[in-house]
Amino acid sequence: MHGRLESNRALLEGLRLAIGQEDACEVVVCVPFPYLAQAQSVLTGSVLAWGAQDVSAHNEGAYTGEVAAAMLADFACRFVIVGHSERRALHGETDAVVAEKFCAAQAAGLTPILCVGETLAERESGRTMEVVHRQLAAVLELAGVAVLARAVVAYEPVWAIGTGRTATPEQAQEAHAAIRAQVAAGNAEIAADLRIVYGGSVKPQNAAALFAQADVDGGLIGGASLVLEDFLTICQAAV
Repeated sequence: MHGRLESNRALLEGLRLAIGQEDACEVVVCVPFPYLAQAQSVLTGSVLAWGAQDVSAHNEGAYTGEVAAAMLADFACRFVIVGHSERRALHGETDAVVAEKFCAAQAAGLTPILCVGETLAERESGRTMEVVHRQLAAVLELAGVAVLARAVVAYEPVWAIGTGRTATPEQAQEAHAAIRAQVAAGNAEIAADLRIVYGGSVKPQNAAALFAQADVDGGLIGGASLVLEDFLTICQAAV
């Protein structure tokens, strides 16, 4: 929950100036709901895409405070994050709710960025793969593997978000490979093309090593995305 109109504009305009057609990496900026119009205004006509940080599982109705996927589409959003660890932990979002949000986003033409990942306690008890498998399975069981042809999966170890700790490149690769294998069990072609990005304290100092892993296709960047120079360095590491 960061940002104000003035600081947002400086960041968005800086990104627009720095990232052009020649850059090979796809960049998406997911902003809080109040700033969608600003993102649309500044980024229209650029190579950058924009999206939201959450979406309702409902299309419309008496759900005060919720934002429907069709509303995001009205602002030309192409992406939306679903199942972020903070939504799961602070707002009690279950795997089933996240799967419903995933489907609602796709029904409106958006590309969901599905977040999965384990807590520190789950990692220390050796349950990382079990947790990640369960979270992804909720979507696969509700909608089928074909929906992942129009989605991004983000592995975000909860213990490495905002803590200063980061999964090693080898830990990230292990989890990403397991995710791809789970999808491949349903459809090998979709698994091969699936973008699986890492989200857990990605910084300029570790981005290149993380992105060099075979199954790490990019990053879901948190705090470092608020600093233009840091974010651009990370983007360059993904090229």
